[in-house]
Amino acid sequence: MKIIVTSVPVDDQAKALSFYTETLGFELKHDIPLGDRRWLTVTSPGEPEGVELLLEPSEHPAVDPFKAALVRDGIPFTMFGVDDIEAEHKRLTELGVSFTQPPTDFGDYTIAVFDDTSGNLIQILQMH
Repeated sequence: MKIIVTSVPVDDQAKALSFYTETLGFELKHDIPLGDRRWLTVTSPGEPEGVELLLEPSEHPAVDPFKAALVRDGIPFTMFGVDDIEAEHKRLTELGVSFTQPPTDFGDYTIAVFDDTSGNLIQILQMH
């Protein structure tokens, strides 16, 4: 068994696609119309056959309170790995990304947390 798709809830799929591709650097994998929604997935750069991240509409009534509770408590919705967290933090900051936690060293790893503009906190992590 392996993970093939995971998701992140988004308020606006078009806005999320722009942020996740143009700002974060993910690559579009699928954009399939489903009525007024889309099956919209991205993959890591250069890994088109890798795990897909579904930019899933936040339509279920439980999603917004859940996301708000995570943000209120400072809990990231998901985590992405990076090779150089200082460089990534600088690049994203220059692109206007809002960080709630700057790079913080925890010995074996360094983490930072940012707002994905869709109501989620996302953690990036560099292993040492």
